[in-house]
Amino acid sequence: MNIKSNEKNENSAFELVIEVGAPEFQTAIDKVYNRQKNRINIPGFRKGKAPRKMVEKMYGAEIFFEDAISLAYPDAYEAALKEADIRPVAYPQLEVLEVSADGFTFKATVTVQPEASIKDYKGLQVAKPDVKVSAADIKAELKPYIDRASRLVSVERKAKKGDTAVIDFEGFKDGVPFQGGKGENYSLELGSGSFVPGFEEQVIGMKAGDEKDLDITFPENYAPELAGAAVVFKVKCHEVKEKQEPEVDDEFAKDVSEFETLDEFKKDLGDKLKARRQDQADRDFEAAVIDALIEKLECKVPQAMVDYRADKMLEDYANRIQGQGIGFEDYLRMMGLSMDDMRAQSKTAADRAVRSDLALEAVAAAENIEISDADVDEEIGKLAEQYSMEVDKVKAIVNVDDVRHDLMVRKALDLVKGAVKKPTKKKADKAEEKSDESEKTEE
Repeated sequence: MNIKSNEKNENSAFELVIEVGAPEFQTAIDKVYNRQKNRINIPGFRKGKAPRKMVEKMYGAEIFFEDAISLAYPDAYEAALKEADIRPVAYPQLEVLEVSADGFTFKATVTVQPEASIKDYKGLQVAKPDVKVSAADIKAELKPYIDRASRLVSVERKAKKGDTAVIDFEGFKDGVPFQGGKGENYSLELGSGSFVPGFEEQVIGMKAGDEKDLDITFPENYAPELAGAAVVFKVKCHEVKEKQEPEVDDEFAKDVSEFETLDEFKKDLGDKLKARRQDQADRDFEAAVIDALIEKLECKVPQAMVDYRADKMLEDYANRIQGQGIGFEDYLRMMGLSMDDMRAQSKTAADRAVRSDLALEAVAAAENIEISDADVDEEIGKLAEQYSMEVDKVKAIVNVDDVRHDLMVRKALDLVKGAVKKPTKKKADKAEEKSDESEKTEE
């Protein structure tokens, strides 16, 4: 391997022209020939027994070139990076320039870490929301326990919203029953929205023994055979049941929790809710700090670096899905997504992740943050404890440089967060308006 030229361009990339000589290339050709010879037929020779020179004479000397180049270039590329002391941050772009029996020459465009600088990263104005839990919040936390402890009791009255009606039903289109439109002794919670629009509303008011025809028009986005169709459901009500909630007192608390009193149970629910909200508030605050920090970043980010990170994110996500026993293509079909959709989402997240790393690395450089071997060992020890593994096994799995990098950016982020200032009233009002709009969107 020989580096013929090495030039850096404006886009944080080196253009290496790398030459692979005849010895390495001929060795690669020999390997390709030995792999493929059993599939080659030459008249006068048994299958797999034709000499390489005979094969090349019959099919041309370049018959093995393409596969040999694919076999030889990775080692040449890695050796060139090491010799030139280049650390890529993305996949290279490769182009074969010349090839003959005496070797080949290729160009590798290698993206490297761009130069980044950051100013005014101390004293960022970012709001940190106060976490509160109200009596109404605790009441909402109690509701699932109340619902589970409630029971349905038969009542002799007309059904109302929230009741459960036990019904027989059968649907007819143009007087003919249609598939999937029949049920017997079906318990329907009125107001649940589990039936086609208009059905539950017309059952409200029925009582045990009542029979009724319901005129229903299916939505246009329903199954094709019924989309937009006007149908009639014949319904008979057998029973109306209402939900009876338990008395919410100390006995209730004993039944549904490990606490002796309702006050203790409520306090525990409130503490847990506050802890969850605090965790979320801390994450939101950290995300807002990173967004504010990215705005201070001065750097031209190579698109190849973002694309590489996006590919890695998508690969990791696919591996997690497949680890759950679901094929990734099947998952995409279930979610109504395409690979293009996933790539677009990955690129958005990857762009932010790359800029976040560059900004925090710039802070670490400006602050001369260093991570000692003892810091790395301590972090590996924590990982070993977290996953109940031996330290040596963790060291064999993790990349020490990655651990050191993660600790460095975490330390830089802690420094930036620790120097955050409360926003001015104007910025605080703007942040509050943004939060309100977000809440409305979620609703």
